[in-house]
This record gives sequence, C-alpha cells and structure tokens, in this order.
Amino acid sequence: MQFQQLRAFREVAAELSFTRAARNLHYAQSTVTAQIKNLEEAFGAELFDRSRRRLALTEAGELLLPHAERIIEIAEAARREVGRVAVRAQRPHDRRVRPAASRTLL
Repeated sequence: MQFQQLRAFREVAAELSFTRAARNLHYAQSTVTAQIKNLEEAFGAELFDRSRRRLALTEAGELLLPHAERIIEIAEAARREVGRVAVRAQRPHDRRVRPAASRTLL
C-alpha cells in the first residue's frame, strides 16, 4: 500500500468517478485505475463496485475510507510540521541551541 494509492482511492470515493478523480489529481485516468487495482490487490478485496451503471464503494471500500482519510490527514500534518522545522533550520539568523546540541557527554 502506497500513500499515492490512498490519495487516489479517497478521490475516486469522493467523486465516484475515475475520470474526475484523475483530473482532480492531475493524473492520467489509467494511472488512477492502476493505483486502485494495486490497492485492491494489496487488500485482497474489491474497493469499488464497477458492475452497476454508477461506480459505488463496496463494503471493503466503506471500511477503508475512514482509515485512508486519517492516514492522509496524519501524513499532511507531519509534512506541515517538518516543513516548518526545515524552514527554521535554513534561516541563517536562527542560532537557538537545539536540544541534541546542548547535551554533554560525561
């Protein structure tokens, strides 16, 4: 399971369309389709019912969706927090003593 697969899954679930999800993610539709197929293989379950006229989440897809949303939220929060630290660390005037640097060996 890869992060991009979860993002594609969330977008397809929101749009109930591979075409619109691909457009929103700026991917080719074939890429989104492949990501969902790989995710389904990883879980060993179909996540979408493609047999009807309209795309729908299966029971497995319904179960996965809140987990995927939490994983994406956590990853985005981590990216923001680490990004703030990285920006601060690049500032030349930031001369604060870092906790690791303040430790001394006895």
